[in-house]
Amino acid sequence: MNSSDFAYLSNYGVDTATALFAVAFIAHALDVAFSVRSSEVKTKFDFSRTKRIGVLGAVMTVLGFIALFIAVLFRGISAGRVPWGNMYEFSITGALAFTAAYLFALWKYKIKWLGLPVTLSILLTLGTAITILYVPSAPLVPALKSPWLVIHVSTAIISGGVFLLSNCIAGTYLILDKYERNGGRPQWALKLPALETLDQLSYRLVAFVFPLWTFSVIAGAIWAEAAWGRYWGWDPKETWAFITWVAYAAYLHARVTVGWRGRKAAWLCLFAGSTFLFNYVYINIWGSGKHTYSGL
Repeated sequence: MNSSDFAYLSNYGVDTATALFAVAFIAHALDVAFSVRSSEVKTKFDFSRTKRIGVLGAVMTVLGFIALFIAVLFRGISAGRVPWGNMYEFSITGALAFTAAYLFALWKYKIKWLGLPVTLSILLTLGTAITILYVPSAPLVPALKSPWLVIHVSTAIISGGVFLLSNCIAGTYLILDKYERNGGRPQWALKLPALETLDQLSYRLVAFVFPLWTFSVIAGAIWAEAAWGRYWGWDPKETWAFITWVAYAAYLHARVTVGWRGRKAAWLCLFAGSTFLFNYVYINIWGSGKHTYSGL
Protein backbone atom coordinates (compact mmCIF):
# COMPACT_ATOMS: atom_id res chain seq x y z
CA MET A 1 0.00 0.00 0.00
CA ASN A 2 1.13 3.57 -0.66
CA SER A 3 0.85 6.61 1.60
CA SER A 4 -2.55 7.66 0.27
CA ASP A 5 -3.96 4.22 1.15
CA PHE A 6 -2.72 4.57 4.73
CA ALA A 7 -4.15 8.11 4.88
CA TYR A 8 -7.55 6.77 3.78
CA LEU A 9 -7.41 3.95 6.33
CA SER A 10 -6.48 6.47 9.03
CA ASN A 11 -9.51 8.62 8.21
CA TYR A 12 -11.70 5.53 8.20
CA GLY A 13 -10.25 4.52 11.57
CA VAL A 14 -11.05 7.90 13.11
CA ASP A 15 -14.62 7.68 11.78
CA THR A 16 -14.95 4.14 13.15
CA ALA A 17 -13.58 5.19 16.54
CA THR A 18 -16.03 8.10 16.66
CA ALA A 19 -18.94 5.74 15.97
CA LEU A 20 -17.76 3.32 18.67
CA PHE A 21 -17.38 6.11 21.22
CA ALA A 22 -20.88 7.32 20.29
CA VAL A 23 -22.26 3.86 21.09
CA ALA A 24 -20.28 3.88 24.36
CA PHE A 25 -21.71 7.29 25.25
CA ILE A 26 -25.28 6.11 24.61
CA ALA A 27 -24.66 2.96 26.66
CA HIS A 28 -23.28 4.94 29.59
CA ALA A 29 -26.20 7.37 29.39
CA LEU A 30 -28.67 4.50 29.48
CA ASP A 31 -26.71 2.93 32.33
CA VAL A 32 -27.17 6.10 34.37
CA ALA A 33 -30.79 6.66 33.37
CA PHE A 34 -32.20 3.14 33.80
CA SER A 35 -30.32 2.05 36.87
CA VAL A 36 -32.76 4.17 38.87
CA ARG A 37 -35.88 2.41 40.02
CA SER A 38 -39.19 4.14 39.91
CA SER A 39 -40.36 6.07 42.95
CA GLU A 40 -42.73 3.23 43.70
CA VAL A 41 -39.75 1.09 44.67
CA LYS A 42 -38.26 3.70 46.96
CA THR A 43 -34.96 5.23 45.86
CA LYS A 44 -32.67 2.27 45.39
CA PHE A 45 -30.86 1.14 42.30
CA ASP A 46 -31.49 -2.03 40.39
CA PHE A 47 -27.99 -2.68 39.11
CA SER A 48 -29.02 -5.94 37.44
CA ARG A 49 -31.06 -3.96 34.93
CA THR A 50 -28.06 -2.04 33.61
CA LYS A 51 -25.14 -4.40 34.20
CA ARG A 52 -24.98 -5.59 30.59
CA ILE A 53 -25.36 -2.14 29.08
CA GLY A 54 -22.65 -0.83 31.42
CA VAL A 55 -20.33 -3.58 30.23
CA LEU A 56 -21.27 -2.69 26.64
CA GLY A 57 -20.18 0.91 27.26
CA ALA A 58 -16.80 -0.24 28.60
CA VAL A 59 -16.28 -2.68 25.72
CA MET A 60 -17.15 -0.02 23.11
CA THR A 61 -14.68 2.35 24.77
CA VAL A 62 -11.92 -0.26 24.52
CA LEU A 63 -12.78 -0.95 20.86
CA GLY A 64 -12.85 2.79 20.17
CA PHE A 65 -9.39 3.09 21.73
CA ILE A 66 -8.07 0.29 19.49
CA ALA A 67 -9.60 1.84 16.35
CA LEU A 68 -8.20 5.25 17.24
CA PHE A 69 -4.75 3.79 17.96
CA ILE A 70 -4.71 2.18 14.51
CA ALA A 71 -5.90 5.46 12.95
CA VAL A 72 -3.10 7.43 14.60
CA LEU A 73 -0.55 4.77 13.60
CA PHE A 74 -1.69 4.81 9.96
CA ARG A 75 -1.66 8.61 9.92
CA GLY A 76 1.99 8.50 10.93
CA ILE A 77 2.81 5.88 8.29
CA SER A 78 1.04 7.88 5.58
CA ALA A 79 3.03 11.01 6.45
CA GLY A 80 6.30 9.20 7.08
CA ARG A 81 6.71 10.83 10.48
CA VAL A 82 5.21 10.99 13.95
CA PRO A 83 1.56 12.11 13.64
CA TRP A 84 1.81 15.31 15.68
CA GLY A 85 2.50 17.96 13.05
CA ASN A 86 -0.78 19.90 13.16
CA MET A 87 -3.89 20.47 15.25
CA TYR A 88 -5.83 17.60 13.68
CA GLU A 89 -3.12 15.09 14.48
CA PHE A 90 -2.57 16.51 17.96
CA SER A 91 -6.31 16.27 18.63
CA ILE A 92 -6.75 12.64 17.62
CA THR A 93 -3.59 11.66 19.49
CA GLY A 94 -4.73 13.67 22.50
CA ALA A 95 -8.08 11.86 22.43
CA LEU A 96 -6.13 8.60 22.34
CA ALA A 97 -4.06 9.60 25.38
CA PHE A 98 -7.18 10.73 27.23
CA THR A 99 -8.88 7.41 26.53
CA ALA A 100 -5.79 5.50 27.66
CA ALA A 101 -5.71 7.48 30.92
CA TYR A 102 -9.38 6.73 31.53
CA LEU A 103 -9.02 3.01 30.77
CA PHE A 104 -6.06 2.77 33.13
CA ALA A 105 -8.01 4.58 35.86
CA LEU A 106 -11.01 2.35 35.13
CA TRP A 107 -8.85 -0.73 35.71
CA LYS A 108 -7.04 0.73 38.71
CA TYR A 109 -9.82 2.60 40.53
CA LYS A 110 -13.03 1.08 39.06
CA ILE A 111 -14.39 4.44 37.89
CA LYS A 112 -17.04 3.17 35.49
CA TRP A 113 -19.23 6.06 36.63
CA LEU A 114 -16.93 8.46 34.76
CA GLY A 115 -17.70 6.82 31.42
CA LEU A 116 -20.43 9.31 30.51
CA PRO A 117 -18.41 12.59 30.74
CA VAL A 118 -15.29 10.88 29.37
CA THR A 119 -16.96 9.55 26.22
CA LEU A 120 -18.70 12.90 25.73
CA SER A 121 -15.34 14.72 25.94
CA ILE A 122 -13.79 12.27 23.47
CA LEU A 123 -16.67 12.72 21.03
CA LEU A 124 -16.35 16.51 21.21
CA THR A 125 -12.60 16.28 20.56
CA LEU A 126 -12.91 13.88 17.63
CA GLY A 127 -15.91 15.72 16.20
CA THR A 128 -13.98 18.99 16.24
CA ALA A 129 -10.95 17.29 14.69
CA ILE A 130 -12.98 15.78 11.85
CA THR A 131 -15.20 18.77 11.02
CA ILE A 132 -12.98 21.80 11.72
CA LEU A 133 -9.33 20.83 12.14
CA TYR A 134 -8.83 18.20 9.45
CA VAL A 135 -5.99 18.74 7.01
CA PRO A 136 -4.55 16.21 4.54
CA SER A 137 -1.48 14.26 5.52
CA ALA A 138 1.65 16.20 4.55
CA PRO A 139 5.37 16.51 5.43
CA LEU A 140 6.46 18.50 8.47
CA VAL A 141 7.28 22.17 8.28
CA PRO A 142 11.07 22.68 8.60
CA ALA A 143 10.95 23.92 12.21
CA LEU A 144 9.35 20.66 13.35
CA LYS A 145 11.95 18.36 11.80
CA SER A 146 13.74 17.48 15.00
CA PRO A 147 14.03 14.51 17.39
CA TRP A 148 12.68 16.87 20.04
CA LEU A 149 9.29 16.69 18.35
CA VAL A 150 8.87 13.14 19.64
CA ILE A 151 10.10 13.99 23.13
CA HIS A 152 8.37 17.32 23.68
CA VAL A 153 5.02 16.71 21.98
CA SER A 154 4.52 13.15 23.24
CA THR A 155 4.95 14.27 26.85
CA ALA A 156 2.62 17.22 26.25
CA ILE A 157 -0.05 14.93 24.80
CA ILE A 158 0.14 12.47 27.69
CA SER A 159 0.05 15.31 30.21
CA GLY A 160 -2.94 16.89 28.50
CA GLY A 161 -4.87 13.62 28.51
CA VAL A 162 -4.36 13.11 32.26
CA PHE A 163 -5.09 16.78 33.02
CA LEU A 164 -8.38 16.50 31.15
CA LEU A 165 -9.33 13.37 33.07
CA SER A 166 -8.55 15.14 36.34
CA ASN A 167 -10.70 18.07 35.24
CA CYS A 168 -13.63 15.76 34.49
CA ILE A 169 -13.37 14.39 38.02
CA ALA A 170 -13.07 17.90 39.52
CA GLY A 171 -16.12 19.01 37.54
CA THR A 172 -18.04 15.98 38.78
CA TYR A 173 -17.02 16.89 42.33
CA LEU A 174 -18.42 20.41 42.00
CA ILE A 175 -21.73 19.19 40.56
CA LEU A 176 -22.23 16.65 43.33
CA ASP A 177 -21.08 19.11 45.98
CA LYS A 178 -23.76 21.57 44.85
CA TYR A 179 -26.41 18.84 45.01
CA GLU A 180 -25.37 17.86 48.53
CA ARG A 181 -25.40 21.45 49.74
CA ASN A 182 -28.90 21.90 48.31
CA GLY A 183 -30.54 18.94 49.99
CA GLY A 184 -28.91 15.79 48.66
CA ARG A 185 -27.95 14.00 45.48
CA PRO A 186 -30.57 13.03 42.90
CA GLN A 187 -31.19 9.33 42.37
CA TRP A 188 -28.90 9.01 39.35
CA ALA A 189 -25.96 10.38 41.37
CA LEU A 190 -26.34 8.21 44.46
CA LYS A 191 -24.05 5.48 43.16
CA LEU A 192 -21.21 7.89 42.38
CA PRO A 193 -18.25 7.94 44.80
CA ALA A 194 -18.07 10.11 47.88
CA LEU A 195 -16.80 13.66 47.47
CA GLU A 196 -13.62 12.86 49.39
CA THR A 197 -12.86 10.01 46.95
CA LEU A 198 -13.30 12.31 43.94
CA ASP A 199 -11.15 14.97 45.57
CA GLN A 200 -8.31 12.53 46.22
CA LEU A 201 -8.46 10.95 42.76
CA SER A 202 -8.30 14.31 40.99
CA TYR A 203 -5.30 15.29 43.12
CA ARG A 204 -3.47 12.01 42.53
CA LEU A 205 -3.81 12.33 38.76
CA VAL A 206 -2.38 15.86 38.76
CA ALA A 207 0.43 14.91 41.14
CA PHE A 208 1.26 11.92 38.94
CA VAL A 209 1.52 13.83 35.67
CA PHE A 210 2.84 17.23 36.82
CA PRO A 211 6.52 16.12 36.68
CA LEU A 212 5.93 14.98 33.10
CA TRP A 213 4.45 18.37 32.19
CA THR A 214 7.46 20.03 33.81
CA PHE A 215 9.74 17.90 31.65
CA SER A 216 7.68 18.80 28.57
CA VAL A 217 8.14 22.53 29.20
CA ILE A 218 11.89 22.07 29.73
CA ALA A 219 12.18 19.92 26.60
CA GLY A 220 10.37 22.62 24.63
CA ALA A 221 12.89 25.20 25.82
CA ILE A 222 15.81 22.98 24.79
CA TRP A 223 14.20 22.45 21.38
CA ALA A 224 13.68 26.21 21.00
CA GLU A 225 17.39 26.81 21.62
CA ALA A 226 18.31 24.23 18.99
CA ALA A 227 15.83 25.62 16.43
CA TRP A 228 15.94 29.37 17.06
CA GLY A 229 19.04 29.98 19.16
CA ARG A 230 17.24 30.92 22.38
CA TYR A 231 15.70 28.91 25.21
CA TRP A 232 12.80 31.24 25.89
CA GLY A 233 11.25 34.09 23.91
CA TRP A 234 7.85 34.64 25.57
CA ASP A 235 6.12 33.40 22.46
CA PRO A 236 2.34 33.11 23.19
CA LYS A 237 2.44 29.32 23.31
CA GLU A 238 5.52 29.31 25.52
CA THR A 239 3.90 31.85 27.81
CA TRP A 240 0.66 29.90 28.21
CA ALA A 241 2.52 26.63 28.73
CA PHE A 242 4.32 28.37 31.61
CA ILE A 243 1.01 29.76 32.93
CA THR A 244 -0.39 26.21 32.93
CA TRP A 245 2.67 25.01 34.82
CA VAL A 246 2.27 27.79 37.40
CA ALA A 247 -1.47 27.09 37.78
CA TYR A 248 -0.99 23.38 38.44
CA ALA A 249 1.99 24.11 40.71
CA ALA A 250 -0.26 26.46 42.68
CA TYR A 251 -2.90 23.71 42.87
CA LEU A 252 -0.40 21.20 44.28
CA HIS A 253 1.10 23.79 46.61
CA ALA A 254 -2.34 24.77 47.91
CA ARG A 255 -3.16 21.17 48.71
CA VAL A 256 0.15 20.17 50.27
CA THR A 257 1.12 23.26 52.24
CA VAL A 258 -2.09 25.28 52.71
CA GLY A 259 -4.36 22.28 53.06
CA TRP A 260 -6.90 23.17 50.40
CA ARG A 261 -9.42 20.40 49.83
CA GLY A 262 -12.78 19.99 48.24
CA ARG A 263 -14.51 22.87 46.50
CA LYS A 264 -11.62 25.35 46.41
CA ALA A 265 -9.18 22.73 45.15
CA ALA A 266 -11.63 21.58 42.46
CA TRP A 267 -12.11 25.12 41.16
CA LEU A 268 -8.35 25.68 41.08
CA CYS A 269 -7.91 22.40 39.20
CA LEU A 270 -10.49 23.50 36.62
CA PHE A 271 -8.81 26.88 36.27
CA ALA A 272 -5.44 25.23 35.61
CA GLY A 273 -7.05 22.92 33.06
CA SER A 274 -8.70 25.88 31.33
CA THR A 275 -5.29 27.47 30.75
CA PHE A 276 -4.14 24.27 29.01
CA LEU A 277 -7.27 24.20 26.82
CA PHE A 278 -6.89 27.90 25.99
CA ASN A 279 -3.33 27.28 24.85
CA TYR A 280 -4.39 24.22 22.87
CA VAL A 281 -7.38 25.80 21.10
CA TYR A 282 -7.10 29.59 20.95
CA ILE A 283 -3.33 30.05 20.66
CA ASN A 284 -2.98 27.30 18.03
CA ILE A 285 -5.84 28.53 15.83
CA TRP A 286 -6.05 32.29 16.32
CA GLY A 287 -2.77 33.12 17.99
CA SER A 288 0.42 34.28 16.34
CA GLY A 289 3.98 33.18 16.90
CA LYS A 290 6.44 30.47 16.03
CA HIS A 291 4.33 27.69 17.59
CA THR A 292 1.13 28.01 15.57
CA TYR A 293 1.09 24.77 13.60
CA SER A 294 -2.65 24.21 13.28
CA GLY A 295 -2.34 23.63 9.52
CA LEU A 296 -5.59 25.57 8.95
